[in-house]
Amino acid sequence: MKQRGLTLIELLVAMVIGLIVTLAVTSIVVTGETHKRVTTSTNDMEQAGAYAAYVLDRAVRSAGSSLVQSIQPTDRGVFGCKLNASTKLPASDFPAPFKKAFLSKAESDLRVAPLLIGKNQSDTGSDVLVVMGGDAVAGGVPRGLTDPGSAKTLVMDNTVGVSVGDLVLVSQQGTTDCLLEPVAGTTSKALTLSDKDYTAGKTTSLETLAASTSTYVTPLGNPSNGNVQFLVFGVGDNRTLVGYDLLQGAGGTPQALADSVAELHAIYGVDTNGDGILDSWADPGAKGYDIASVMQTPKTMQTIVAVRIALVMRSASQEKEAVSPAQLELFGNDFLDASKNPITQTVKLSDDDRRYRQRVVEFTIPLRNMLLLP
Repeated sequence: MKQRGLTLIELLVAMVIGLIVTLAVTSIVVTGETHKRVTTSTNDMEQAGAYAAYVLDRAVRSAGSSLVQSIQPTDRGVFGCKLNASTKLPASDFPAPFKKAFLSKAESDLRVAPLLIGKNQSDTGSDVLVVMGGDAVAGGVPRGLTDPGSAKTLVMDNTVGVSVGDLVLVSQQGTTDCLLEPVAGTTSKALTLSDKDYTAGKTTSLETLAASTSTYVTPLGNPSNGNVQFLVFGVGDNRTLVGYDLLQGAGGTPQALADSVAELHAIYGVDTNGDGILDSWADPGAKGYDIASVMQTPKTMQTIVAVRIALVMRSASQEKEAVSPAQLELFGNDFLDASKNPITQTVKLSDDDRRYRQRVVEFTIPLRNMLLLP
């Protein structure tokens, strides 16, 4: 009988072929998984960047709503006034990531402004955005007092559009303080303010403002309806974009908005000649445009018609070797007009950061309420 089977050489050849096929398949699988991981990580990063841009655009685009009417045709003392609201804002101790550097002692008195940029003032070294505005039923039109009131009441020509629970801003041209007050009751011509907050003034009491017919009341809307915004945005731990509602008062907690955000930076878009067209960019760290100067200079606030924001996004997966450049360039190209000279900034990456994929999401947001100014 003939013997059947494989010789040793044939077995060795078969094993070699099998190993080659296995190695090829393994290489394909590993390469495919690597590309899949990179693609997934990049997509997640870009989706997070798109969402973060949407959140900021939605808030910033309406900056100054219900406030801009207070400076036309005459100034009612709103822009640049010290914002007082009893135990609410300005907070004496902001939570992280605004705890260490946001509004130093020299700038601790927060003032009314549609938009402010605190350069490098988040705990992580990124910029901080402050957005103020409202959406009152009455359109935020300021109303002058017609008769002297009291420590709890304000008397005006009418209270149409103002309801219980609304917030109003009480101001007077030439007076440093302005008072953010909740409405506790209304009649046809008088507002009664909440006993809890009506003595909010630091150097100027509500009773003093209520006694003068040169005082104005600006309706802002109702916080419970989400149409009053006194918000702060910054980058916190674990590369998270967070927002903090200043109206929460002491003990308030920032809200996580988007992950994968390593840094946030912004510059002002300025209309230098009052024609309603953006003419140039201004660095919030430059003289005259730092947060303290802008807060105290209403004329500067009125020239700010846009903000340009750059978000540095970082992937969640670490690579074996460097996959990102040593530094990233921000605001390098002005897609509106090259003659406007955007202010270039650079972000240097550490050796460890370079092993993560980095993307820059950059966008410009017009401040539509400021563009309505004459």
